[in-house]
Amino acid sequence: MENVLQTNGLTKKYGRFTALKNVTMTVPKGAIYGLVGKNGAGKTTIIRIVCGLHNASDGELSLYGISNRDKKITQMRKKISAVVETPAIYPNLSAKNNLLLQYKLTGKNPDKIDELLNLVGIPDTGKKKAKDFSLGMRQRLGIAFSLVNEPDFLVLDEPINGLDPQGIVEVRELLLKLNREKNMTILISSHILDELSKLATHYGFVDKGTIVKEMSSEELENAVKKSMLITVNNTMLLAPVLMEKNLDYKIVSETEAEIYSHINVTTLVHDLAEKGCEVITMTEKSESLESYYMSLVGGADNA
Repeated sequence: MENVLQTNGLTKKYGRFTALKNVTMTVPKGAIYGLVGKNGAGKTTIIRIVCGLHNASDGELSLYGISNRDKKITQMRKKISAVVETPAIYPNLSAKNNLLLQYKLTGKNPDKIDELLNLVGIPDTGKKKAKDFSLGMRQRLGIAFSLVNEPDFLVLDEPINGLDPQGIVEVRELLLKLNREKNMTILISSHILDELSKLATHYGFVDKGTIVKEMSSEELENAVKKSMLITVNNTMLLAPVLMEKNLDYKIVSETEAEIYSHINVTTLVHDLAEKGCEVITMTEKSESLESYYMSLVGGADNA
């Protein structure tokens, strides 16, 4: 598989403090790569180094096949764009005039402004000033800024932080659209882990300044714990049957239990019926991305 970004042993120090330690990660071409981690784990520092906003103290970074053999960050600016922290929007200008100024600053022909505004989902704002936009609209306008150069690789730091549910949905749909329709590779950091799980095709789990694990969404699906939530008329009747079958389970309430072992549903329902235990519902559950991350980095001690 062709890769867009590879790092090897990236380290970043601020005096005696080590912000990053031996970060090794690979972002495949066409992926939505989610940097998963709590606040302060090192996600933003990684992104700033990838974007050239910080220099690594040590290590190697290769972007679009360009390797920093001298341990200096090298990148093709025309192929990468980023939104790091708050987008630099001019509050007293309309969306169109904001973009027009951005085109002038980059020396690009502004003939695609309307197309770009339509792409990010804010085509009809007219003369409305950016200061009157919702936070989600401002975030999409910021992403529009990053698309002026028609990048192959888009880097976003916490793009849904602070957004209301509607804004989160709008940004999520935009990123999926850019990935699927424009074949854009996206590196995105977020501490809202369950929302990230609706986007990412690949993950890098960050803790204490290092990548502790990388995996695809398919690998994550196979790795997370799965259970069956069963609702019955009385778990006092359910428990003896589960014990007899030597199944791993937990009683949640008088009517609910979680079963962690693989079960034959038809056989279980039949055996429970013989004991007078009526099955009302059975629902498959998967461990959340947040729960998986916590188990990966050491549970509650890292919360």
